[in-house]
Amino acid sequence: MPGTLLETINSPADLKKLPIEKLPQLASEIRDFMIEVVSHTGGHLAPSLGTVELTLALHYCFNSPEDKLIWDVGHQAYCHKIITGRKDRFNTLRQFNGISGFPRTSESEHDILSVGHASTSISGALGFAMGRDILQKKQSVIAIIGDGALTGGLALEGLNNLGSKNTSMTVILNDNEMSISRNVGALSRYLTRVITDKRYTRIKSEIWGLLGGSNVGKSIRSIMRGIDDALKHLVIPGKLFEDMGLRYLGPIDGHNIPEMIEVFNSIKNLPSPQLVHIVTRKGKGYSFAEKDAIKYHGISCFSRDTGEVTKASGKPPTYSEIFGRTMIELASKRSDIVAITAAMPDGTKLTQFSKEFPDRFFDVGIAEGHAVTFAAGLAHQGLRPVIAVYSTFVQRAFDQIMHDVALDKLNVVICLDRAGLVGDDGPTHHGMFDLSFLRSVPGLTIMAPRDENQLRNMLYTAVNSINGPVCIRYPRGCGLGVPIDNEFQIVSPVPEVIRQGQNLAIVSIGDFFSIANSVCENLTQLGYNPTLVDARFAKPLNIEFYTQLFSTHHHIITMENNTITGGFGSAVLELAHTLDIELPRFLRIGLPDEFVCHGDNQLIFRELKLDKDSLTERISNFVKSGITRLQVERA
Repeated sequence: MPGTLLETINSPADLKKLPIEKLPQLASEIRDFMIEVVSHTGGHLAPSLGTVELTLALHYCFNSPEDKLIWDVGHQAYCHKIITGRKDRFNTLRQFNGISGFPRTSESEHDILSVGHASTSISGALGFAMGRDILQKKQSVIAIIGDGALTGGLALEGLNNLGSKNTSMTVILNDNEMSISRNVGALSRYLTRVITDKRYTRIKSEIWGLLGGSNVGKSIRSIMRGIDDALKHLVIPGKLFEDMGLRYLGPIDGHNIPEMIEVFNSIKNLPSPQLVHIVTRKGKGYSFAEKDAIKYHGISCFSRDTGEVTKASGKPPTYSEIFGRTMIELASKRSDIVAITAAMPDGTKLTQFSKEFPDRFFDVGIAEGHAVTFAAGLAHQGLRPVIAVYSTFVQRAFDQIMHDVALDKLNVVICLDRAGLVGDDGPTHHGMFDLSFLRSVPGLTIMAPRDENQLRNMLYTAVNSINGPVCIRYPRGCGLGVPIDNEFQIVSPVPEVIRQGQNLAIVSIGDFFSIANSVCENLTQLGYNPTLVDARFAKPLNIEFYTQLFSTHHHIITMENNTITGGFGSAVLELAHTLDIELPRFLRIGLPDEFVCHGDNQLIFRELKLDKDSLTERISNFVKSGITRLQVERA
């Protein structure tokens, strides 16, 4: 970096000191810096490589943070982070105690909204714009959204509302998939320049005023509007946005900095909402990412020279891979099984399923709520839909699960990938709330496997043995490498006692079993004789089993990779309160009632004192405190 332009850039103010002709060189340096860092940290590389020139043009024209640049999702905002004072910490990207991979209001005044989920920018920006108008502030408001996020219903709701408001706001559509036609060329660029010219806006307004409300005036205005619309139909691929009430500008080359600066400067003071269509190339500047933008959309550490992902040899397959393989096995035996995902076929490992069963695979886009109600329709027809969705994104479909699936007791299986802590992507992506909010859904069965073999059997059980809706939650990352059963087995709703002890029982759900098992080993060395239970089911709880467990143990400890508030431990405690027995002492262990930071999972667990040594000490102290009456503690 020494001797480079980038070395001199520590704020948007520094950027504005450069002449425009120097910005392409700066863009090249930022890309080189970005590739080098992300090759060591992992991250959303391809999206951010594609928006370097766009980001520079925006910060060159507008005055952040006074002007509000609001990023959708945020995985394309690495350049934004680099030029807003975080360049020197960029090598800590997504690391424990480092900077976030997404915009965070707590991290910088230039991050206007904390984001990570798709399709939120337009609604949030409209709130800023209307608030500005009410408070009579002078500021520009710009939402930057990708063409993928524009498929989300929330984005379309925001556009619909924006089009009905007479407020100054700009939506930047970053089209990096060519999903909107760009068959317009020079004429469209010319028209964009014309309709953003202040003289055009003033003259058009004056002519419209002179025509007035007379019948003749109305007729002329109607004819002129028809000619205007016909021209736009011919040369502008954004007629849809015009019909929604937004002025459409573009398409514009998203790697042509002078052209973008010209357009952005021309729209600053336009009084009505507009959408600027920017065409970029995802992965630009790194040949491997340009050729395979999906692979490099979100990537772990990789070799910069070869583009190959750095992988530890001999690791077992991931839970997602096991899920994908199992789906193919089940679908090959049952023609009624269909798979649904919401724009995540690769992440959920359903890509191979889509190739082998193309007529039974549905990618509905960024539309989790639609995915669930769509599955309800399939289930009503007698099919067995299986939805694969990240735990954090199923939050967006809660009403549909309750209203469209559970109410009619439909046979829909919802597989929650990335349940629990997910590490580097942080609080917007941790799947730490699903047990808590899904427990309230009547008739919903909730399972969580302790290993990859149990995941296979739970999926088999869900489609073959359970009537009504089912959720299966499983973590991000590799399985434990356990042997896989040759034949599928039905998973019993009765918890499994792994180790029979006395007085003290540890009841674990899901992937926390590994930690629970290690804690039991530590406690045994300290002279305790703990019972270890794999709950398997978070709902329903087997009353007979838990009645027996409560009556034979004085100390009950529950463990879960979910928030402590309203989770599995709460369910067990609630059951204990309903039973007519002498209640044992309870200690609930889980994630805290707060948004957890990003970083390596093991470092986070250690920080939260959820590592095996901290838990061994806590449980030992809990047992030693030995009060006989009911006592509930939380970790």
